[in-house]
Amino acid sequence: MKSLLGLLIVAVLVFGAVPAYSGEAVQMWKCEVDDAVNEDQVEAHSAEWLAAAKKLDGGANIKAQIFFPVAVNATGEMDAMFVLVFPSFAEWGKFWDAYGDSDAADIEEDAEEMIVCPDSVVWESFKVE
Repeated sequence: MKSLLGLLIVAVLVFGAVPAYSGEAVQMWKCEVDDAVNEDQVEAHSAEWLAAAKKLDGGANIKAQIFFPVAVNATGEMDAMFVLVFPSFAEWGKFWDAYGDSDAADIEEDAEEMIVCPDSVVWESFKVE
């Protein structure tokens, strides 16, 4: 009985500690930018979107980056990469649950003639030190 109770306590501690050690949620989109749009316009639009996104549940700690290719072999149908980093998958989930009817979603929709990012991948990220 003591060993069963000890095993149960260890299991609870392990499962309770997993969220503390889980990696960041990183979502990356491949984006196509209209030829008449420059990088400054994309950056300004992204900053406007991020300000609205940070107001959503789960969005307060979002970090965002835009990557523009400089020297590449082949990007296919990609002019830029838009990357969001959430401290946890719990915040990522809360954010996307709240996103549908948000100001951030409206800002994204308003910019569809400027930039379109149809494909995304979600990664789990761990720092290597």
